[in-house]
Amino acid sequence: MELRGKAAIVTGGGVGVGRAVAVDLARRGASVAINYSRSVAEAEETAGEVETLGVRAICVKADIRRDEEARALAEKAVRAFGRLDVLVNNAGVTRFIDHADLEKVSAEDWEFIFGTNVWGTFVCTRAAAPSLRRDGGGAVVNLSSVAGVYGTGSSIPYCASKAAINSMTITLARALAPAVRVNAVAPGFVDTRWWAERENKDAIKELAAAAAPLKKVCQPEDVSKVVLDLVTSDLVTGQVLVVDGGMGIRS
Repeated sequence: MELRGKAAIVTGGGVGVGRAVAVDLARRGASVAINYSRSVAEAEETAGEVETLGVRAICVKADIRRDEEARALAEKAVRAFGRLDVLVNNAGVTRFIDHADLEKVSAEDWEFIFGTNVWGTFVCTRAAAPSLRRDGGGAVVNLSSVAGVYGTGSSIPYCASKAAINSMTITLARALAPAVRVNAVAPGFVDTRWWAERENKDAIKELAAAAAPLKKVCQPEDVSKVVLDLVTSDLVTGQVLVVDGGMGIRS
């Protein structure tokens, strides 16, 4: 897919990986709708950076757990840009709960994490699908995690939610073919504000780097590059691409 003149939605697009993706899409010539739920200042800052690259940007507040707000997000993007070609389902949440502490996991934890990570991904894709089909074929990229591949991560519900995204990526790729391609990126540790509130962030980062054969953790720009590769690779669909410095192949 040639991105010049195209239009995209990035959920959770104001910060971290979402911000990097929005800017990289703009560098390729795509206008971008930047979704946010709380980070309005960051979303507006990202939109400003996008517009300095010569394309249009809008900020759209939407709780992607709500079907009606997901549909409104897609409608606002199409109204602003006249088309929709790319959806990047980047928004995600977690709770940090030791896997061995089963009693600490509540029903609300499951509902909160699955509501955004799984249901939110589904309803945003469903809302965008008619426009992605109508405008000559589009691409969806879901942000997953190695948590859904290796079963290691911030909590059991989080791991399960990302495994669900991996499965849903394949089923949506079948359901939306041939007009729309659907893929996922599964990063390892990404050095973003996601970890900022963790007292042991630096120690976790060092352990993640040490465990990877490439001895590095992901920066948002590393993940964004792979997202853009999947958006523009016209014969790739239904794939989950791990980006973890080789952590999964360590001996």
